[in-house]
Amino acid sequence: MSDFEVRAGTRYGFFTDTTICIGCKACEVACKEWNQVPDKSLGFTGTSYDNTASLGADTWRHVAFVEQPATELAGFRFLMSSDVCKHCTSAACLEVCPTGAIFTTEFQTIGVQDDICNGCGYCVTACPFGVIERRESDGGAWKCTLCYDRLRGAKQPACAQACPTDSIQFGPLDELRRRGARRLEDVAAAGVAGARLYGHDEDDGVGGSGAFFLLLDEPEVYGLPPDPVTPTRHLWSMWRSAAVAAGGLALALGGAFLGGNGG
Repeated sequence: MSDFEVRAGTRYGFFTDTTICIGCKACEVACKEWNQVPDKSLGFTGTSYDNTASLGADTWRHVAFVEQPATELAGFRFLMSSDVCKHCTSAACLEVCPTGAIFTTEFQTIGVQDDICNGCGYCVTACPFGVIERRESDGGAWKCTLCYDRLRGAKQPACAQACPTDSIQFGPLDELRRRGARRLEDVAAAGVAGARLYGHDEDDGVGGSGAFFLLLDEPEVYGLPPDPVTPTRHLWSMWRSAAVAAGGLALALGGAFLGGNGG
């Protein structure tokens, strides 16, 4: 995709079709080069071709390699998927940030202002995906910003630009969701068992993701939580229940006090 118009007020995101990911890691390299992410994870883990292991402050794109053993029906296969921050609708990292360092952009993505971050780490513990992390060198929290600076310059994110197979697709989120649903139908019609969309449901525990995936197996196989939930999503109902309980206790105590005086 070449340069294009990006409209403020429209929600943008990623659709990652893992069925056509070839594990080339071009997205990882492009992300590090454009965003000047420290290049610390160059050694293999010893368990697979995965040399970055997980997302973090120094890995904003992570290509997972999952080798599945041979079965009676088929030989072994590699499952590959380029993981990234989900840019949640109900973003826990944003909700717990005490300084306003984490914010919603005009493109409805989740950005981080490193010069405002105080390194408290609340966002790290709140993220249900384990995406955001504090960087050892400066103590600040870092994650994918969906190349906010590129969006403002009418360019798609570096990872999507570099992907040679269009496994990583960028665009208006509503359009991507329709595209993902059609792609799932095609994959299922081709007889691929186990295919599913992950992060596509707007009624899930994070209110839907700004980055969703077509997977060929259970989310756990790719290292993804099966039912992610924003920890603060039910905070209001918890406070309301606590207030009701406190009110009931106050009435009970008041009644006991009055009853005691009457006796």
